[in-house]
Amino acid sequence: MAYNFDLLLGESARVHGHLCAGQVLGVRMSILGLTMIGIDDPKGQDRKNLLVYVEIDRCATDAITSVTGCTLGHRTLKYVDYGKMAATFLNLRTNHAVRVLALEEARETAKNRFPHIEDQMQAQCDAYKVMADEELFRCMEVSLNVR
Repeated sequence: MAYNFDLLLGESARVHGHLCAGQVLGVRMSILGLTMIGIDDPKGQDRKNLLVYVEIDRCATDAITSVTGCTLGHRTLKYVDYGKMAATFLNLRTNHAVRVLALEEARETAKNRFPHIEDQMQAQCDAYKVMADEELFRCMEVSLNVR
């Protein structure tokens, strides 16, 4: 299944209350992580096969919740405070896990990508929509012991 970025971003912004760069990063991070672990339908047939660990309690976490359907209340979203803009996506069926980390240097790249936009937050938001995954994120396969 191909994920519809614009649809997911719109829903995420609605749930979060506004559109911001964190929403764009969270939606992109989710799409990338889900794709890498082979989850096609996180809110449907794959909902019991997905666990997500988020490392920051910011806007991106709302986007991740919106895209994946994982929540603290359902015990499918886990919060571990490492202060990083990162999330680990785990396919419980295959035990395949990927950590997706937003790169700090993406901010500077975003600023340089749209220098004509004076509002830095808007420039980040616009740039994060079009930057390549490799410019935004570092992905690494990880092993998790889930009890």
